[in-house]
Amino acid sequence: MKLQEAITSRHSVKKFSDKKPDWRTIIECINTSRYAPMAGGNFSLKFILVDDKETINKIAEAAQQDFIKKVHYVVVACSNPGRTVNAYEKRGKIYVRQQAGAAIQNFLLKVTEEKLATCWVGHFVESQIKNALNIPSDINVEAIFPIGFEAEKKRTRKEPIDLDNILYFHEWEKRRMKKLNMTY
Repeated sequence: MKLQEAITSRHSVKKFSDKKPDWRTIIECINTSRYAPMAGGNFSLKFILVDDKETINKIAEAAQQDFIKKVHYVVVACSNPGRTVNAYEKRGKIYVRQQAGAAIQNFLLKVTEEKLATCWVGHFVESQIKNALNIPSDINVEAIFPIGFEAEKKRTRKEPIDLDNILYFHEWEKRRMKKLNMTY
């Protein structure tokens, strides 16, 4: 699968088949996160791969998302801001969240390439997730990813926002590119 195809075909899935993915494939997907840019080379993202049904049920309860209970695996992405915040102070907190997003996007694209399915779950009670997985208090839980095979192919994909609505040139809300005055 080409990168452009992975980007445009990636979508959130909440209906999973009973077929169990190979956990090694999930680890390959996690491995791609290591290639995301990290401030000062401080890799702050950590992943927890969960296959215990009781723990998965606790995660689903913490997220108030019953569809999570139906998967064989859940990946929980966490960030450890310590070194990055020490190096970059206040901006370090922003960098940690930015690099978490970049690493997670790598992970999601690899999940798509491997023909697995997931849904980025960002709504959860963090203290419940931390309690269920013994995550220390100074670690941020970034997101939850139930992993499986899609039960039914999505019929229609929501069209992305028009590029004209998100792109400005040279300054805020300037929608036209200036003609370049090129003289040699």
